[in-house]
Order: sequence, then C-alpha cells, then structure tokens
Amino acid sequence: MSPNTTVEGMGLRERKKQRTRKALIEAAFDLFGTKGFEATTVDEISEAVEVSSRTFFRYFGSKEDVAISIQLQQFLEVYQALEARPTHEPVVTALRHAVVDVLRAYEEDEADASQFACVMDLVQHSPAVMARSLEMCTEQLDELARRVAVRMGVDPVTDPRPKLVASVASAALQVAVRAWREDEPDEKVSDLADRAFALLEAGINYPAAG
Repeated sequence: MSPNTTVEGMGLRERKKQRTRKALIEAAFDLFGTKGFEATTVDEISEAVEVSSRTFFRYFGSKEDVAISIQLQQFLEVYQALEARPTHEPVVTALRHAVVDVLRAYEEDEADASQFACVMDLVQHSPAVMARSLEMCTEQLDELARRVAVRMGVDPVTDPRPKLVASVASAALQVAVRAWREDEPDEKVSDLADRAFALLEAGINYPAAG
C-alpha cells in the first residue's frame, strides 16, 4: 500500500488521519519541487494543507521525516510482500520478489513515481535528508534482518546470516538506484533491482525453514 492508496478497513477517525498525513506528504513534495528542501518550512507545508504546525508535528517529527516517509513506507510494504511469499522460498528469492513488486507498484503510479524520484534527489543533495535517511535505513535493516531470521527459522543474535542478507539486499538496491540515477535513467529501477538481486541469488540464497 503506497501513501497514495486508500486504506480499507479503517474507522472514520483513522481514515481522516490517513488523509491528513497523505495531504501533508503531497504538499511537502510539491514545495520541495518548487522551492527546494532547504527553503521549505514546516509552516508552509502546514498552511498548504490548512492545518497548524502543531498538527504537522503529530504526524512527523521533522521536515526530514516527511522527506523520507516514502522510503519508510516502502520498507513496510516490502515486509508485507515478504510475508506473503511462499514459506518454502529461499530468502533472497523471496526478498527479490518482494522488493521488485513494491518498486513496480510505485512505478505504475505517476504520483508515487514522482515522489520516489524526488526522494532520491533529496537524499543525494541534502545532507540533512541523507543523514535522516541513513538513520532510518539502519533501524529498518535491523527489522528486516529479524524478519529474514524468522523466515529462516534461526536466531539473529547467534546466526549472522540474517543480518548479512539484509545488508547485502540493501546494498543491491542502492546499486540499482545509483545505476538508474547516474548511468541508466531510461531503465526502470525495478528492472535494475531485479538484475542485482538475481546476482545475489547465486551466492547467499539460504533456504527457508518452511
């Protein structure tokens, strides 16, 4: 589920909160695109949605948190996609399908694709966004390793393989994104990621416990 997707099964209050969060993200990225990240203020983002800055901080801890919200959402969607993969599927194969499916879903939605491209640009050019992105990714790699460990049926504290898989998977995605931005802009990130993960499958595709 991308940030631009309606959430089913929520109560009225939760749906309203989801709409407000989505509106704040959209307003922020519109302003980032027109004014630049550094020149955009929290007050301007809030005013664009006709809410107070106090309301903004109920949803996000900082302007940087809005900027990386797409990345965080993608991690959450990868977790969901990973859980949906067949239990017998080797871990890298399962991760490959999960990551590529999430990326392709973003590419198929014009608004999502635009925000994703903006995030990648911000991470590259804004030290503040890069620092927050690295912090968030480090936190999520620990969570990804935990989920890989569950899939493998091992303890991530005593078995280093889940953390290895999570770290190498992250590196493969970074290579794909960098290739897309710098060398192959006409390619899809999902296709580049698919090829990168295919290379990993030959080396560390540990079996699942199921």
